[in-house]
Amino acid sequence: MAAAKKNTARGRKQDRARVAKGQDYEVRYEAKKTGRSASAVKKAVKKVGNSRKRVEKRLGR
Repeated sequence: MAAAKKNTARGRKQDRARVAKGQDYEVRYEAKKTGRSASAVKKAVKKVGNSRKRVEKRLGR
């Protein structure tokens, strides 16, 4: 019998550290969180990459 796979939070943590520009719900969430428009969030992601910290810094949060 095979050993059970150990589940970790690593994948989830890495996913939360990114903003997926192609996912409308993620863009809307970030826009609401920072008080900016969805297009401003998309422009920030294009300019600085998909790191949530960099995007929020660019948007002035």
